[in-house]
Amino acid sequence: MFTSDKRVLLLFLVCVYKSDGIENNPTPVVLWHGMGDSCCFSFSMGKIKKLIETLIPNIHVHSIELGSNLLEDVELSYFGNVNDHIQDACQQLANNEKLKDGYNIIGFSQGGQLARAIAQRCPNPPIKYMISIGGPQQGVFGLPNCGSIGPTICKYMNRILHYAAYLQYSQENLVQATFWHDPYREEEYREKSIFMAELNNENYINETYRENLQKLEAMVLIKFLNDTVVWPQESEWFGFYKPGQVEVIQPFNETRLYEEDRLGLRKLYESGKLHFIAVPGDHLQFTEDWFIEKIVKVYLM
Repeated sequence: MFTSDKRVLLLFLVCVYKSDGIENNPTPVVLWHGMGDSCCFSFSMGKIKKLIETLIPNIHVHSIELGSNLLEDVELSYFGNVNDHIQDACQQLANNEKLKDGYNIIGFSQGGQLARAIAQRCPNPPIKYMISIGGPQQGVFGLPNCGSIGPTICKYMNRILHYAAYLQYSQENLVQATFWHDPYREEEYREKSIFMAELNNENYINETYRENLQKLEAMVLIKFLNDTVVWPQESEWFGFYKPGQVEVIQPFNETRLYEEDRLGLRKLYESGKLHFIAVPGDHLQFTEDWFIEKIVKVYLM
């Protein structure tokens, strides 16, 4: 429910939007949820979808769903081959006629990484703004919060990741293993990670990936300053631990990815297309007002 103040704000934004004369042709929005979530839960992605539709009349919002129902969508946020999941999502978007002229994509947590995978691998239909809200773009080294699956399974997954993340079976069947980035085992990570290392051009430079990222109008990276879920939180801005230890963290512009420009991050940054936003609070803890002011009004309108 919206308070009276929020209703006034919504009415004001809708009136301003219509006065621009573009209410009949807003850029569509694609959402991709995080670990343990689904496309359409009323308290998460469903709420975000409804908010955007309320603020921007006639907009098309597509929330990516894998599997044949909400339960399978949640399960596939943990299990299966992540590259197959990305291909399925790309096919969804390619088949959606309402996206053919371009869209903005917002990925939440794990979905922030997956949204970037779409931008790099599936540039048609074209993406305008790629927005990652708490997405660990350099991977993670620690999984302290396993969402809705319970503490017992969470501890089990953590143990698997620490000792078996780079086994072929883990990489092909456990989504979180594919972005497990162990700073003590950098060579093994680069060699055996079937998703994160490949997406970040760690072993060889895929020029298509670099070219596709340059097509974005902006890549927007949101970091939560008190994040206790993503380790390290600087991964949300492409920072990470300096190789071989877990004490010193390199900001994005001191990492190998940036210094060797393996993804084109330097070019994005120098052209003003790489946007950094910091949010006080824990992982994905943002207010409706913040989302309206920093995301909807700036990037979606």
